Amino acid sequence: MAARHRRIAIAITSVLIAVPAGIGLVGCDAVNKALDCVQTADTIAESVTDLQQAVENAGDDPAQADEALDKIDKNIDEIGDKTESTDVNKAIDDLQKAVDNVRDSIDKGDATPNLSPVVDAAGELTKVCTP
Repeated sequence: MAARHRRIAIAITSVLIAVPAGIGLVGCDAVNKALDCVQTADTIAESVTDLQQAVENAGDDPAQADEALDKIDKNIDEIGDKTESTDVNKAIDDLQKAVDNVRDSIDKGDATPNLSPVVDAAGELTKVCTP
């Protein structure tokens, strides 16, 4: 998991370095939207990590998973409000569906829901947010 988080951090750092160099080529609004997308995708990646840890520690604090899911939902809403990209919107839809499935599983008493679709969808969102 640390390697995945490291790849996400490297991708974000690359974007943060490359975007200012391209300011003269792209309008400021587009650059700001791209940065917002990358920053929110990074926040979502951190929330997914929190969700994984919450599920692993569900016996200690079952509410942690709900809190992590709520955090991801909030970030999904934020990024959805800031983008017009079809690819980003599809990634957001996929992530929302995966989060909803995990929430349903937890609500039905599943102590170890399958988080792979959430992790995959968050990775896809990070990928489409990277210009």
